[in-house]
Amino acid sequence: MENIYNKTIEELEKYLLNQDVKAFHAKQIFEWLYQKQVNDFHLMSNLSKNLISVIKNDFFIGNLKLKKKEEDIDVNKYLFELSDNHLIEAVLMKHNYGNSLCVSSQIGCNMGCSFCESGRLKKVRDLLPGEMIEQILLVEQDINERISSVVIMGIGEPFDNYDNVMKFIRIINHPFGLAIGARHITISTCGLVPGINKFALEPFQVNLALSLHAPNDDLRLKLMPIASVYKLKDIMQAIDEYIKKTNRRVTIEYLLLEDINDTEECAFELINLIKGKNVYVNLIPYNVTSNKNYKKSKKMQTDKFYDILIKNKINVTTRREFGTKITAACGQLRASEVEK
Repeated sequence: MENIYNKTIEELEKYLLNQDVKAFHAKQIFEWLYQKQVNDFHLMSNLSKNLISVIKNDFFIGNLKLKKKEEDIDVNKYLFELSDNHLIEAVLMKHNYGNSLCVSSQIGCNMGCSFCESGRLKKVRDLLPGEMIEQILLVEQDINERISSVVIMGIGEPFDNYDNVMKFIRIINHPFGLAIGARHITISTCGLVPGINKFALEPFQVNLALSLHAPNDDLRLKLMPIASVYKLKDIMQAIDEYIKKTNRRVTIEYLLLEDINDTEECAFELINLIKGKNVYVNLIPYNVTSNKNYKKSKKMQTDKFYDILIKNKINVTTRREFGTKITAACGQLRASEVEK
């Protein structure tokens, strides 16, 4: 049996036709699953008993369980348990323009970024589309509100799980699915060049974010092992090609670490790296973790870094801080639970 949340509407139509059932029932099933969010086939009142019996032989409706929840001002951190007892997490951020959910795409991560809790526990496996979708559904049910935007920036590297992530996007973007607009979906990569190149050919207008965090290869290598595989020259070339093909702006994510990448020299290096490109920089305050090597940049230094970029006509924002009173760093809640 398979989790029905793994199926696109086109796959469900094909399945029904193979069962000698009219394809239009796929639309009805999607509406029950995503618009009305029922978790029992028998509640799908416009389906015949015979059709429900057929579907139940091959599918079940979800199996993700909420294990733990932490709350702070305008942010909830969720720890979920999968059917194989592994743990993943998602973070809800409440903005004045709607609810944004940061979802995980893998159990653990092999990218090994030294500042990130997610990479401290290596990748166990990829998440299936349904396991990503259920993170959204369970959070919506918990808060009794709609999730209006999704960021694939939780545990895992999305382009290391490319096919499942693309299928997840197609399902949540579909008008009979969760109907989350493509421009309200962001996928974040640490710089997997083949993934960026492939993503540039996708038909939807989903946002791309690059986790840069350093303006030169030497510093980036100290922070992010992936820098030994993909140099900044190759990554920025892939970004240029992506912008050329899609005509879409790219977000440059830059985590500010005290006395490491927050210096004036780093700011000017960053300017030289991205000036003239259709990008904007999102400066991210560091959520302190068990890693004693890194500290959050002081406000004065953050402001100075920001001002240098502004004066050099770089589009830049500083991300609002969330979850300072909870284990809000990516992978932190999962790591603390696993290590218990």
